[in-house]
Amino acid sequence: MAAGTRGCRPWGSFLGLLGLVSAAAAAWDLASLRCNFGSFCECDFRPDLPGLECDLAQHLAGQHLARDLVVTSLKAFLQDPTPAKPLVLSLHGWTGTGKSYVSSLLARYLFRGGLRSPHVHHFSPIIHFPHPSHIERYKKDLKSWVQGNLTACDRSLFLFDEMDKLPPGLMEVLRPFLGSSWVVYGTNYRKAIFIFISNTGGEQINQVVLEAWRSRREREEIGLQELEPAISRAVLDNPHHGFWRSGILEEHLLDAIVPFLPLQRHHVRHCVLNELAQLGLEPQEEVVQAVLDSATFFPEDEQLFSSNGCKTVASRITFFL
Repeated sequence: MAAGTRGCRPWGSFLGLLGLVSAAAAAWDLASLRCNFGSFCECDFRPDLPGLECDLAQHLAGQHLARDLVVTSLKAFLQDPTPAKPLVLSLHGWTGTGKSYVSSLLARYLFRGGLRSPHVHHFSPIIHFPHPSHIERYKKDLKSWVQGNLTACDRSLFLFDEMDKLPPGLMEVLRPFLGSSWVVYGTNYRKAIFIFISNTGGEQINQVVLEAWRSRREREEIGLQELEPAISRAVLDNPHHGFWRSGILEEHLLDAIVPFLPLQRHHVRHCVLNELAQLGLEPQEEVVQAVLDSATFFPEDEQLFSSNGCKTVASRITFFL
């Protein structure tokens, strides 16, 4: 859904990463100096918070906590002309609940080029860090890549997907860029935004929501204080998570842990209707019902939560049209 007006520089391979690191490290032109030592450079940073809020309200199904946390954190960060640290958000939840969708909306509504902006950097462990034996090389190159791009533009967005598949130890190189007391020479890093995405904590979130349902509580009554400790513990206890022994969580470098709740049948219906609208089609009840009937739900007794959230809605719709 993210619109793009400029070409991007995706990391297609490990060799491509090395070339991009070299290019980023050499980005000390006049524009870079102006970005570092003045308030002249916003690159293609064009935040549209009303548009973001509207899109989240209309299309992000069943995520009152995530919606409020993302918007509140972003507003506070952008209202400060000289933030003390970057904005650092960690998104957690079951598959298909909207984590990647929200990250794509952030790119779309913060940068003119959306996900295609040269100042939006999307990292995938399978594409960019596939070999754990190369961890030391990855650490060196990631640090150079982040520092080089922040030198070129202090308003940069870094998205790290599938944090639970990253090589342990890699994220520790980001620690100097995330806090307020660190000094990273030659780089104005405090206006950057870092988003980390993972499924870790999803089972704990699901259990809290299930217990609330069994107690006949509205899901909108569930507060962050019920979820944050369990998510933090799940991350700290997971040796396969990218934050493992990185110091990022232990040193409280995250501005917010953002939980995504499991989706129920009516939320999936909402996703189906949204997808039909995106295709320019009128609501078709037989298609909606067919998609819902083809989905699987859990736990076995209650059949309450969608196993894949809204992740497979688009492909299922094309099958039933």
